[in-house]
Amino acid sequence: MPEKADHAVRFEVGMTATYTIYALSSGAGRSGVAVIRISGPSVATLLGEFTGTLPAPRDFALRSIRDPSSGEVLDKGIAVWLPAPRSFTGEDCAELHLHGSPAVVSAVLDALGTFAGVRPAEAGEFTRRAFLNGKMDLVEVEGLADLLEARTANQRRQAFRQMSGLASGIIEAWRRQLLLIRADIEAAVDFADEPGVAEEAAAGIDARISLLLAEISAAVEASAVAEVVRDGVRVVLAGRPNTGKSSLLNAMARRDAAIVSDVPGTTRDSIEVSLDIHGVPVVLTDTAGLRTEASDAVEEEGIRRSLQRISEADIVIWIWSPDVEGSADPIDHVPDIIVRCKSDLSSGLSRNECSDTGLSISTRTGEGIPLFIEHLSALLRRRYGVVESSVLVSARQVSAARSSIRFLNDALKTPSGHLELKAEEIQRVSDEISRLTGRIGVEEWLGTIFSRFCIGK
Repeated sequence: MPEKADHAVRFEVGMTATYTIYALSSGAGRSGVAVIRISGPSVATLLGEFTGTLPAPRDFALRSIRDPSSGEVLDKGIAVWLPAPRSFTGEDCAELHLHGSPAVVSAVLDALGTFAGVRPAEAGEFTRRAFLNGKMDLVEVEGLADLLEARTANQRRQAFRQMSGLASGIIEAWRRQLLLIRADIEAAVDFADEPGVAEEAAAGIDARISLLLAEISAAVEASAVAEVVRDGVRVVLAGRPNTGKSSLLNAMARRDAAIVSDVPGTTRDSIEVSLDIHGVPVVLTDTAGLRTEASDAVEEEGIRRSLQRISEADIVIWIWSPDVEGSADPIDHVPDIIVRCKSDLSSGLSRNECSDTGLSISTRTGEGIPLFIEHLSALLRRRYGVVESSVLVSARQVSAARSSIRFLNDALKTPSGHLELKAEEIQRVSDEISRLTGRIGVEEWLGTIFSRFCIGK
């Protein structure tokens, strides 16, 4: 009979390397198949206890899954044995593919929890072990986290590029180039006493530093689009009260996300919905109507928040309607798109007559909404549709790259007669680039990054 685990100790911090962990890696609830993942030093023993015999490595073996304590058959499923180091975590791993009944999953998890030295995995712990065992670098880890959260095609493409190591390959090339530059500087220092050698060497080194500086700077510039795609493009509907902003948000969301009424000032606070517009993630925000005099303190605060949302937006859409006097004139900003709403109220006004003020729609009849969405989609694709070339996608990555740029500039400013100082600046750049992939000094980021993962990943 397996020894009972000490539940007061098994979650102790710092015991990751000695404990075997397990978790349901597929979705909770009833499903066709449920996958339980196990990783750690006791996997072979556990798999033998539950299935009778250890399957051949990386084969899908049909087995009866038994409770080691009682001998009861809990299910009949697939057992997979993945010995180290050829596994996701780099440790001995196993997977049990079971029928997705909550009762079956609960019974197997409960049985696993009775073994000493075996405990449920914490959020992101499988991936954390993969990182610590050198199976993934930190950029790939962040890409995996983004892929798990991806809602649109562009987010998926960008996250997969990071997870698959394409971005890491570019970053590693930067690091190797820095190592070569530093080696050449040190070689030049050895001949510093010979006339003209140091100056000639410094000139060639500075040219290589400049090329690397341009490449990293271009990556930082491209990261602005990548960060927006990662978090969602902030699109704000703005306009005067009662012009149809909330109705347009509901039409685009295809549900009643915002309260709609004929009373001006109904919307008092910002309302957000997440949308996928032709593969581009969008956070669409309905704001309180803008006017110079608020009816009360609550509406005044709503207007202040509206102005703040507009200032933070990636795209601003100004909504006006023919029944609200003066609503066609945007307030305090130049919108990206102007939309004339409630076109059904003034059928005598043709679309050509209002073409100079933007698109014309009716949320009541649906007229013009497909054309408006296509117009918005085209703008989104122009600004945020290209993510394949993104190397840096997170604030952490961009911060390290900006520090690298600063140190590279300092290296270029260092006189040729002080090659030792130039080498020191290059070493500082190497340290920042190494932090990008997690080679050195990233302990303070690990908790934040791995907290984004679900249990079982």
